[in-house]
Amino acid sequence: MATSAIGPGFITQTTVFTQQLLTSFGFVILVSIVLDIAAQLNVWRIIAVTEMRAQDLANTLLPGMGYLLAILIVAGGFVFNIGNVAGAGLGMNVVYPFDADLKHPVIGAAISSGIALMIFWIKEAGLAMDWFARILGFVMIGLTLYVAISSHPPVAEAIYRSFVPVQINTTAIVTLVGGTVGGYISFAGAHRLLDAGIKGQQQLPQVTHSSVSAILLASLMRILLFMAALGVVTSGGLLHKDNPAASVFQIAAGDIGYKIFGIVLWSAAITSVVGSAYTSVSFLRTLHPVFEKYQRLITTLFILLSMGTFAFLQQGAVQLLVIAGALNGLILPVSLALLLAAVLKKKLIGNYKHPVWLSVAGWIVVVIMGIMGAKAIVDLVSRA
Repeated sequence: MATSAIGPGFITQTTVFTQQLLTSFGFVILVSIVLDIAAQLNVWRIIAVTEMRAQDLANTLLPGMGYLLAILIVAGGFVFNIGNVAGAGLGMNVVYPFDADLKHPVIGAAISSGIALMIFWIKEAGLAMDWFARILGFVMIGLTLYVAISSHPPVAEAIYRSFVPVQINTTAIVTLVGGTVGGYISFAGAHRLLDAGIKGQQQLPQVTHSSVSAILLASLMRILLFMAALGVVTSGGLLHKDNPAASVFQIAAGDIGYKIFGIVLWSAAITSVVGSAYTSVSFLRTLHPVFEKYQRLITTLFILLSMGTFAFLQQGAVQLLVIAGALNGLILPVSLALLLAAVLKKKLIGNYKHPVWLSVAGWIVVVIMGIMGAKAIVDLVSRA
């Protein structure tokens, strides 16, 4: 889940908001972490207790809603995967330039897609996916820590402004929450736990620990990126508008930093390709037997279609990611509200008693993300 959240959009958003808000972005990160934990704890615990995937829960509560949720998740996951494939290609192109034009790194994207497909076709695909994400997650964190230290950020000021901000940007908060637990991302971990047999009330301590740990890992990467960008910006560094994150790494650590950016971007993108494909297909598996029977083939088609769409559009991925981001802003409150409603059904949860404080926290997230997600859609339509 953590590495699914850390994708090309995650890296770029963090850099852009740091440039806009400076040390006050620490407050945005802090608030988003609290909202992320509230949302994900509810999602993972409810799915573990009911031992049902989100789409099955939705169909049980309201016939047909599970199909709608699956369509939203798969559509959002597919559009994001185009950006993930593009990011993987760009990252590989930075480390080893296959293409003269960095804007069209199709060869790197194709090789990265092939690596993702190999993971899904290994006999123990689930175990391979877990280890692949884990190793690259630590690689990303380690390399970004090096760049953050090299940029010499004003740490004390950042900590202070995390609690006493100069300015508060609600759009940034919603964007960060949607990018960490929105759309398919939160379900990446919850559905993976079901497949691994970690479910039922007796497993709740492990589910709770894993849920919070995943958010904290993703947030650690966010904080390191924030510190790296903050050090560069406050020292007068000028970030390139087309690729601000690359500028941060290059200014902070020179040519080595630029190569590190390529490795970090590729690691973030390829793990998101894997997470998006796995989770999106998991929303289809129980809707019809054919999806369960041919899940590997369908996952393969999902990745190949993402790659093919990127190769065809090339410059259109950014606009698609904007639309997908707005869609994610609406998917989270809808899916979370359905799961919170499920805990009121005795036949679904048995003798389990969901903590009241957790339900209240979940509904607060639903309201906040619902209002801001609707506003994002309205703004998107008005600009169009």
